[in-house]
Amino acid sequence: MAKYSKAQWRPISINHTKGGQSSVRGLVVHIMAGTLSGTDSWFRNPAARASSHFGTGRTGALYQWVDTANRAWAQANGNTAWLSIENEGRGGDALTDQQMDRIAEVFAWVHRTYGVPLQVASGTSGRGLGYHAMGGSGWGGHTQCPGTRIVKQLPEIVTRAKRLAKPAAPKYAPFPGTAWFKKHPRSAVVTAMGRRLVAEKCSAYTTGPGPQWTESDRRSYAKWQKKRGFSGADADGWPGKTTWDALKVPRV
Repeated sequence: MAKYSKAQWRPISINHTKGGQSSVRGLVVHIMAGTLSGTDSWFRNPAARASSHFGTGRTGALYQWVDTANRAWAQANGNTAWLSIENEGRGGDALTDQQMDRIAEVFAWVHRTYGVPLQVASGTSGRGLGYHAMGGSGWGGHTQCPGTRIVKQLPEIVTRAKRLAKPAAPKYAPFPGTAWFKKHPRSAVVTAMGRRLVAEKCSAYTTGPGPQWTESDRRSYAKWQKKRGFSGADADGWPGKTTWDALKVPRV
């Protein structure tokens, strides 16, 4: 099963195909020509013969109706290889900022889950973020869906998705190498290290050391290494990668 955890799960029991998703080429943007609540009701009507994986409201609500392992009925021949996201509004509307954010979040998740590249799709044989009209008659002939104003917003949605998909900066300072402390004794990293040793009650300092590596720092570091059970070369008072990673010095 594949559900996006940030979407409100609103499963429908009809109007979709169990399984049948041969691959995922990307995410297709649609316009509802109605409201989110009205579309939610319509997808539960046997007469609709239609559904979508996701849907957004103009104020930022996000629904998921169909598990992405299953085939929603959103774009005819495109259903087997494309996921879908409907958006509250009418033809000719632009997406709200909140809707763009929700689509970007879903698209970043599709990228992480299925390896879809973060780009605007070049067409039905491409991959990325697409729109309903690009499929032409094979996708039901909806040439005005979602409308030119929304199509022009797709690059900005991709940009937002890229920001979301970018790995977060490491929380802790990376190990600069033992020799670095000998060559660069004055540094904010040394100050941050000293504060961690104070917090661990393994430093002669009471208020935290200044930005300079000293013999006192080395003795404090050796005290902490031994307290943590390190021995031998890992308890000589000089930072090594293993002990540095264990100390968890914040980035500066």
